[in-house]
Amino acid sequence: MPNLAIVGYGKMGRMIEQFAPEYGFTVALKRDLEPLVAEDFRGIDVAVEFTAPEAVCPNVEALAGFGVNLVVGTTGWLAHKETVKRAVEKNGTGLVWSPNFSIGVNAFVRLVSEAARLLAAQPEYGAWAWEIHHATKKDAPSGTLLKLVEDMKKAGYARPIDTGSNRAGTVPGTHEIGFDSAADTITLRHTARSREGFARGALQAARWVVGKKGFHEFSEILFTAV
Repeated sequence: MPNLAIVGYGKMGRMIEQFAPEYGFTVALKRDLEPLVAEDFRGIDVAVEFTAPEAVCPNVEALAGFGVNLVVGTTGWLAHKETVKRAVEKNGTGLVWSPNFSIGVNAFVRLVSEAARLLAAQPEYGAWAWEIHHATKKDAPSGTLLKLVEDMKKAGYARPIDTGSNRAGTVPGTHEIGFDSAADTITLRHTARSREGFARGALQAARWVVGKKGFHEFSEILFTAV
């Protein structure tokens, strides 16, 4: 069984630990706020990182330097994506990242993109994008909402997309995309029931990236991953 390290032992880290055996992993190391030391990561095949936005760059640079492949589930760090990518490529390791590791959300992104493509040439349809998450989520709007809006634009929807977000309570995450005209309204919504979907997606990504090289987005490999 490949050895898995968990970097960031909070709620997501504990859920990763719970489901890891189902994906063929032995959890060999757990780290939270401690400095990452090369000796600790000897024999580790892949690490899953759920920490904080400001920790992603130093964590990736350290782990890539140790020769450890990585799954990054932290959000809010994409302004530094090129720095992270260079660290991976320089050290010849493999990394999978995503604004959201839920398999359902990644399917939802594809559905939204197709709706945007179909309505791009229909000027009577305006669009909105909205999300709500728990009060402790640090980034707003969510990385997933930003990804949805980006992909709508890539699909050809060039009109303004009104974007909003809320933070309250313990909501795992809800994302909604809507199109409205004088004649009708189309609403597409994904609602997470728990963090389980994020944990399972991250573990699927971890299983895929063992032994591989390069900088990969989860949505690019999800539907072909084995």
